[in-house]
Amino acid sequence: MRQPRILVVDARGAAGLPYSSLVARLQPMDLRVERSVSGAARAIERDAWDIGIVTAWEADEAAPLAAVVRSADPELPLVVVDAHPTVAATRQCLRAGVGDYLELDHAEEHLEDAIARLLTAARRRDAAEVLRRAVERPYTFEGFLGESPAMREVYSIIDRVAASSVDVLISGETGTGKELVARALHQRSRRANAPFVPVDCGAIPDALMESEFFGHEKGAFTNADSRRMGLVEFADGGTLFLDEVGELPLALQAKLLRVLQERRVRRVGARQETGVDVRVIAATSRNLDAMVERGEFRRDLLYRINVVRIDLPPLRDRGDDVGLLAEYFANRAAQEMGKPVSGLSLDAYQVLKSYHWPGNVRELQNVVRRAVALTRSATPDVEDLPDEVVAAAGRGLPAADGDGGFFARRAEHVAKFEKQYLAELLTRHHGDVSAAARDAKLPRGTLYRLMKAHDLDGATFRPK
Repeated sequence: MRQPRILVVDARGAAGLPYSSLVARLQPMDLRVERSVSGAARAIERDAWDIGIVTAWEADEAAPLAAVVRSADPELPLVVVDAHPTVAATRQCLRAGVGDYLELDHAEEHLEDAIARLLTAARRRDAAEVLRRAVERPYTFEGFLGESPAMREVYSIIDRVAASSVDVLISGETGTGKELVARALHQRSRRANAPFVPVDCGAIPDALMESEFFGHEKGAFTNADSRRMGLVEFADGGTLFLDEVGELPLALQAKLLRVLQERRVRRVGARQETGVDVRVIAATSRNLDAMVERGEFRRDLLYRINVVRIDLPPLRDRGDDVGLLAEYFANRAAQEMGKPVSGLSLDAYQVLKSYHWPGNVRELQNVVRRAVALTRSATPDVEDLPDEVVAAAGRGLPAADGDGGFFARRAEHVAKFEKQYLAELLTRHHGDVSAAARDAKLPRGTLYRLMKAHDLDGATFRPK
């Protein structure tokens, strides 16, 4: 992390002042001393500064000096050190937007804390502003929200192949948005006005699969009271989306392969085939190559559906997209619930960005909706997030600097406290979770979640 840039405006050059030793300690930072406000204004025009320090030596000059500096950069956090402090001067400076007003005689005692406080506040405002601007003008693409390099690559592939009729295989973990990709391909194709037929391959009973896919004639089997069009035929002219295609049984895989190769379908019980013009988009969260090696998926069918492959990245690999999505979900949930909530706290964002998201975007949406529903403030905070998310994020927080950063260090201590407290609690109650929950004044479900997050089992604390 770079050193903060500090501009000192002091007519006497910060020499021989009561706080000169402090200025000397600041010297390793990127610090510059200007002897006039005009010189300071030029320095502000030429360079960017993180903090401004203005020393007023004459009575009643503190506010005018600060006003000149702030006119050069209204956003610059400013500390005024006044040799002749008065209540009126204090009010004038603070009313003019000065971050802190110090008496010269006590400057050395308080200046370092004032700088640290203003830097922290400025960084938090900057982070919030970047997030606000990103959410106001997010990079969106056919229902997706995000601008990480991994997602931009996905958008690029969709753009290049949507207009064609080639079959596409979409791979990615559960909750990454595979159906959104399929719909984007359909909407950007010449088939956009024809049916988009999604099929959950894992939700159809084996006994009904052939009939569901290919249809049947009246009397083809018991309870076949009328002719019925299958899903493949229903998608004629449009797009057939096979979600979790790896769940198809081998027998149906062979029949589906023939339909895709011949573009003809025969209903169950029919003698004639019917031609179909259908584009197939398949999706899977499983490793189809490994399934082929194990004999669980047909190699020739994989070749047939894998003309173009789109790999969706997990949420944990999408960087700042987590913040954009969380902000969007929070604002949308607040609107739906009629709650005066705006976004999340920066601490909550830090936790969300540090969590590994096994359920990806779908899990993030549920977590944020829960936080909005439970919060009692206008900005949901860490306390409104699920215990298991906070605990897991704490164990996996990335280091923000060489020492691990504030959030990482705090999370380490919280995680250690939680595990030690839970172990002592369960030991005291001999593994009785209900009694432990009453003692800790926690809901039993919350205690179970915390135990799971810290790999604790009540049985190990029971007497032998």
